[in-house]
Amino acid sequence: MAELGNLDLNLLRVFDAVARERHVTRAAERLHLSQPAVSNALSRLRAALGDELFLRRPGGVEPTELAQSLAGPIAEALDRLQDTLAARAPFDPATAERVFAVGFSEYAEAVLAPPLLQTMAREAPGCLLAIAHADRVNWESLLESGQASLAVGVLPEPPALYTRLRLLPEAFCTLMRPGHPLATGDLTLERFVSVPHVLHSPNGSRDGALDAVLREAGHPRRLGAVVAHLSAVPEILQRTDMVITLSSRLASQLALVHRLVLREPPIETKHTRLSLIFHRRFEADAGHAWLRRLILAIARDVAPANLEPPPA
Repeated sequence: MAELGNLDLNLLRVFDAVARERHVTRAAERLHLSQPAVSNALSRLRAALGDELFLRRPGGVEPTELAQSLAGPIAEALDRLQDTLAARAPFDPATAERVFAVGFSEYAEAVLAPPLLQTMAREAPGCLLAIAHADRVNWESLLESGQASLAVGVLPEPPALYTRLRLLPEAFCTLMRPGHPLATGDLTLERFVSVPHVLHSPNGSRDGALDAVLREAGHPRRLGAVVAHLSAVPEILQRTDMVITLSSRLASQLALVHRLVLREPPIETKHTRLSLIFHRRFEADAGHAWLRRLILAIARDVAPANLEPPPA
């Protein structure tokens, strides 16, 4: 096996990309290299280490035992080096060219991404915001793997290695089509649970924020559908008697765009609160700190829900 002093350290970047992607073409795209260049680098690394490293399989490549043992230390070393260099580099948003990889929940993306991108286009035109889906199930793996440098969503308390910043508190509102039986009149608990509900659940759970409090009140609701994405919700509401209860700022946006009726649910529910979580190694990173401050400022300025009915 090659001595470290005789090894081209640029090859380790190729190894790391292939180990993360498990695919040579995607690794090439990640590194902004051609596929032949990545394949050539792997050939040199295989010769230097005396191991195949990655074996072809349908849909990509699979690491050998040696590659699996090297993947963690190499990824950690490269991440620490990149973070150290980035933290010491000055950051001028007006001239910077940087990719900010972040994880947002669907709600955080819908509410925060539009004003965030508007501000970035003005203040940091050379920077790119790359958003991956984050939720309470996958946020930690996104940050650990380096796929995201911060995560925003309704997230659990993180381990000590992470910093958590609280963002905007959020109440709930209920959406329905115009002319829905619940669109007018006193919205009692009995009426509220008399119709089927849509539950937005990216991870497939059938238990939403309302369900525990409704059961405790003796009025469990009936689910008519569980959906992973919000894009189909307005059309579902327009075509059925289903209703959906969402975080109020997002519900207000959907009501305005799709001319839906917005009502306050007839039961008090514990407010949700978005969190911004990032690894503590980014605390001194000037660019990362700029993005965090921007997200915090935008979260403070996001307008609350509007319970006024949509225009006729």
